[in-house]
Amino acid sequence: MNRKSIKYKFILSGGGTGGHIYPAIAIANELKSRFPDADFLFVGAKDRMEMEKVPEAGYAIKGLWISGIQRKLTLKNAMFPFKVISSLWDARKIIKSFKPDVAIGTGGFASGPLLQMAAYKNIPSLIQEQNSYPGITNKLLSKKAKKICVAYDGLERFFPKDRIRKTGNPVRQGLLNIETKTVEAKNFFNLKHGKHTLLVLGGSLGSKRINELIENKLDFLDTKNIQIIWQCGKLYYQQYKIYNNTNNVQVHEFLNNMDFAYAAADIVISRAGASSVSELCIVGKPVLFIPSPNVAEDHQTKNAMAVVKNDAALLIKESDLDVDFENKFSQLIASPERQKQLGDNIKKLALVNATRDIADEVEKLLKIKQ
Repeated sequence: MNRKSIKYKFILSGGGTGGHIYPAIAIANELKSRFPDADFLFVGAKDRMEMEKVPEAGYAIKGLWISGIQRKLTLKNAMFPFKVISSLWDARKIIKSFKPDVAIGTGGFASGPLLQMAAYKNIPSLIQEQNSYPGITNKLLSKKAKKICVAYDGLERFFPKDRIRKTGNPVRQGLLNIETKTVEAKNFFNLKHGKHTLLVLGGSLGSKRINELIENKLDFLDTKNIQIIWQCGKLYYQQYKIYNNTNNVQVHEFLNNMDFAYAAADIVISRAGASSVSELCIVGKPVLFIPSPNVAEDHQTKNAMAVVKNDAALLIKESDLDVDFENKFSQLIASPERQKQLGDNIKKLALVNATRDIADEVEKLLKIKQ
């Protein structure tokens, strides 16, 4: 029998933020194009954004009662052991009922219980580690995972070397060749042609510190003759929407047309989540990274430094923004040559075939299972 005529079942987990959700959806879309008759099931954390975004992409999803550990003593922390037990039990029931051929995890709270139970049931599993410094969950899961797809060099320090495959991080395919969309994109956002456009990204939920920075620097940015697309995030939109359509500023809760947002931008200010870094490498625009210091192992700074060390982006720590931002931004906006240099260098780091290469590794796991 032709293996592509077999009706495979794929179970995927990735959530909490868009940086985990969209790679999982991209992988599912690629596998669906290869195996149109396959069944797909996502597993996420209840009340997290994957419970909304995954169905919007056309896939079924089941939720687990799971969350992360808070940094301070809270009732949620006291409930954590019970959530782990509950989510492991529910993940076991989901796997037993769905009977997947392969389990795929792209990070987020629900990935741990799902892949742990998949290993227990001898289901081949693949981890897609997006960061340059993995979290404790993926380090533990890697002991039983068959394949570990990574985006950075040097991760054999954390994972079994013989199971690592450097693929890069999956990105939205609409981001390829955005240079052909610049005019259309500026028209879409009602931007002025011939005027510098700054794109501000704080992640899907938003960044308190970046939003505060932009609010405090609006007059400064106006003196630089800049128009701004400001994605302030779901948590902060009500606070910052008052600046919408004032002084060449557009405030957005969320940007659904990221290809147009990137195409319209001349300079990007961004957090340094793994998916954002991967997208920005493909986009090839000059970037100023402001990593979040409030993440495990300070992995956003490590992600950004992997780019900065190749002279492919600028970085300012949150603690240095008040001192360094105006000076560094002024130098960048005044130098078209430096902007082009950064854009060219970051594009050299792009791994454009990540989704395809990860799907290739999934196919190899199908052969192992057979």
